[in-house]
This record gives sequence, C-alpha cells and structure tokens, in this order.
Amino acid sequence: MNISKHEQRVLHELALGGAIHYDRSDNGKIRAITCFTREGHVLSDCTLDLFKRLQRRRLIQSKNGQPYRVSRLGIKAVRAQLNQR
Repeated sequence: MNISKHEQRVLHELALGGAIHYDRSDNGKIRAITCFTREGHVLSDCTLDLFKRLQRRRLIQSKNGQPYRVSRLGIKAVRAQLNQR
C-alpha cells in the first residue's frame, strides 16, 4: 500500500500506543482532532485531512465512541522504524 511520509509517521505513533481524540459538531461530524502519543505528547503532523485519509482507507478505527486507534490493516501497512527493529 502506498502511504505518504506523514501518514507513516502518524500510523507508527498509533501502533506504539497513541490515540486520536476528536470533537464533534452539532450535526455529528468530526470538526477537530488531536493526536496523542503514548507518552501524552501532541503530534502536530496529524491534521484533519490526514485523519480523513486514514479513516477512508480503514487504517484507523474507533470502537464504541472511544478515541481512534490503528486497525489491523494499519499495523500491516506501517513500515518498521529504525528504533523498533
């Protein structure tokens, strides 16, 4: 699967235990997101457009209203980083 550098970076942080928290507008659509690493730092590379691309490709998922996490397909798509080999 062809994944951009920014998508790869966000998926890698999510695979390590991060999560994407979101805010919904009155009509139910997601209007703002914040990507957190497992240490609690905010990842600035994660934008709303990037989030929608990951969601459309089913690389991230949310269950029962919880924050978005990486899916099985997302784990398979992410390449290993040097610090994780």
